[in-house]
This record gives sequence, structure tokens and C-alpha cells, in this order.
Amino acid sequence: MLALNFLQSFCLSLPGTGITGYFKKKMALIAQQIPRWFHTIKLSSFIKAAQLIKHSVWPGKILLNGVSAQALLPSDNCFLQWGFKTFRTSSSWTSSQSAKSSRQESSSPTQSSLLPSMSEQSEKIPSFHSELPLEELDDLPSVSPLQQISEEEAIQIIAHPPLPPASFTLGDYVDHSETLQKLVHLGVDLSKIEKHPDAANLLLRLDFEKDIKQILLFLKDLGLEDNQLGTFLTKNYAIFSEDLENLKIRVAYLQSKNFSKANITQMVSNAPFLLNFSVERLDNRLGFFQQELELSVKKTRDLVVRLPRLLTGSLEPVKENLKVYRLELGFKRNEIQHMITRIPKMLTANKKKLTETFDYVHNVMSIPHHVIVKFPQVFNTRLFKVKERHLFLTYLGRAQYDPAKPNYISLDKLVSIPDEVFCKEIAKASVKDFEKFLKTL
Repeated sequence: MLALNFLQSFCLSLPGTGITGYFKKKMALIAQQIPRWFHTIKLSSFIKAAQLIKHSVWPGKILLNGVSAQALLPSDNCFLQWGFKTFRTSSSWTSSQSAKSSRQESSSPTQSSLLPSMSEQSEKIPSFHSELPLEELDDLPSVSPLQQISEEEAIQIIAHPPLPPASFTLGDYVDHSETLQKLVHLGVDLSKIEKHPDAANLLLRLDFEKDIKQILLFLKDLGLEDNQLGTFLTKNYAIFSEDLENLKIRVAYLQSKNFSKANITQMVSNAPFLLNFSVERLDNRLGFFQQELELSVKKTRDLVVRLPRLLTGSLEPVKENLKVYRLELGFKRNEIQHMITRIPKMLTANKKKLTETFDYVHNVMSIPHHVIVKFPQVFNTRLFKVKERHLFLTYLGRAQYDPAKPNYISLDKLVSIPDEVFCKEIAKASVKDFEKFLKTL
């Protein structure tokens, strides 16, 4: 304030005419503005201090650098008490004259009138809880990672192992994912799912409560047991990407075709992907088998209940096998219909296996078509087993497959019964004799 008084006295002593008078007026104007500039600096510093209290600590706490928040309470010289020294003058003269200037401010009514009163300051200065511009936060100190903490605070810190950024196995994520943990408890084999990267990524994105729980409840209502869920979900993890309403619509369609709840449960259990197909796909498949095989509605329904994969798998093997039965093996349409209703797997069997089995049974064992039609199980039996038993019966002189002659041996008994029963009832020999004969082959 001594510099201010000196400047004002110097300006008043100058003459008021010409260039000198003009300079006198400008210097006097500058002298009047200086107290307001100092007040603005004080107010800005106070606002920054208040902003830090609001966003950093509660009153009475200790700040990062050991500065008490009590020192930030409003006062006339609070900006000088601020531990971080937001405002610091570079003038040594100002620091040496601060005490004298404060006394002159209280004794000079003219100069004090240039500053606002304390009531006016309280109206202009915002409270600690008022919103301040974001620009005021630029100078706030950052939290140091080297800050010391107490033992109580250290105990409360929970350090989780880092999540691997990339991995070839889902096992690395089980400890971090509640969803994966619960799927493991259900019996899902993650080692099989992780072979499909898209499936693994899908499971990691899912939330158990929002995405999985409703699907599990739906499958339970459908009739799947708890011990079946793990196997089902291991095979059909894609069901989690299906809309629940669409799943219900597909079940309703099957019910409209007179499939019982037990039928649907059996079909879904044996063909997990069944409900992933649209109603149009299911309807087209049922229509294909009914028309192509000339089956009744009931026989068509029974066919797909016993082998629901007919609704989910490719139709190419089915069409190929139907051609083989008709063109290569020489069966009639009604004979084919009879065999597949007895053994539905004949529709999806390997073509090479079908032709080799038929060639041996028909051409080597001399069994005609109409006898084979009555015992289509032979197409579902391993060929080496048919050969071993036929050769043993031929060795014993008991290979007689004509139902019109004595000692007739049906194809059903030849391929379906265990070795002990075969040797005792059919071959009339011991198991040791049969095993000894097999060693000679």
C-alpha cells in the first residue's frame, strides 16, 4: 500500500495541462485500479481452495501434502495460509511491506472504500458446495502413487489377479467370471467349448443373471433334468444367443403337431440343436419325410421322435441313402418304408457300410431281400461280427437261414444276442471253442 500512496501523491503533484496533465490522469486511474486487482487475486485463490475442499477431502481431514483442511476455512488472508501457495508474488518489497499495508488499509477510509465490505464478499464468494467452472481444477494436485497409507487402509485393499488379455483356454478366466464358474458347477465342459473361439467369446460376454438364468429355467420347464443340463449346454452353447420368445414359439409349434411334452423333452435331449431352428425349417423337414417316404402323420412323428437328428442334420445323406436302397440294393419303396420305421438310423448310415453289409448278407450268406426286410437290424451291426458268427456256424454245419427249413437261424438272433447266448443256443458249442476258432481266422 506504500507504493500505492506514493504513486497517487506523485500523480497529484504533476501539473494538469498538456501532455503532462494527460499522463497525470492516466497514472491516477491506474492507481485506483490496483486495489481491485489485488482483491481479485485473493478471491481467485480462495475459490481454488474451496474447490479442492469440495472435491478432495471433507473438513477436518488431512490432505496429501499434510495440509489440514481447517486452514482452508474462509478468512481475510486465507490465500496466504494455503499450504500449496496457489498465489506467490515475486516481489520482495510486497512481502516486507505486507504488515504495514494491512494497518494502512484499516486506517484509511478513502482507500478502504475502494474494496467491497465483508458482507459484499460473502455474497460474491460461492459456498463450498456450489458448482465451479472446470477450468478451476487445472491447478489441483494429483494423487501420488507413493503416498503412505495406514495399516487399516492397507488391509481394506483387495488385490485381484490381473485378467489375461488373451488366452487359448477358458480356464484362465474362470476365477474372474461368475458366469463361467456357475456353468462349470452345472457340468458344462469348457474344454470342448474353448475349441470354438466364437463360443468362448460369447460366454465371456454373457451375464449369468440376465442372459443365462432365463434359458436354464426354460429348459427345466421343458423337462430336462439337472444332470442333463451340462451335457446339453456343452453341445448347444449357441442357445444363449437365441431369443427366449422364439424358443417358446418353436415348442408351441411342436405341441400343435401333437408332440407330447415327453416327446419334446426326448427330442431336445437327443438333438440339442433342435430348438435353434426356425418353425419354417421344422415344418419343411416334417413335410419332406412324410412325402418322400409316404408315411402317415403318426409314423412321421414317431420317426423323428426316435431320431430327432433328422430334423437338424443335413438332408444330403438321407437322399443319397434312399437312392442306394432303391437303385443299388434293389429294395422296393414299401420295403424301404418298413425298414426305416424299424431302424431309423438306416437313413443316415454310411453308404459304404450299407453296401458292404448288404453284399455279404445277400451274396455270401444267400439271404434274399424279403428276409432282410424283416430283420433290418443287420444294417446296424458291425460287419466283422456278422462274418465271425457266420463262419463259425458254417464250420459247425449249422449256417441255415431259410425259414422254410429245419434248424432255421434268424438274422435277429445272429446279430443281436451276446456271445455266451449265441454259443449255447445257436451254435451249440462252448465259448472257448468259439474263441479258439476265431484265432484261426
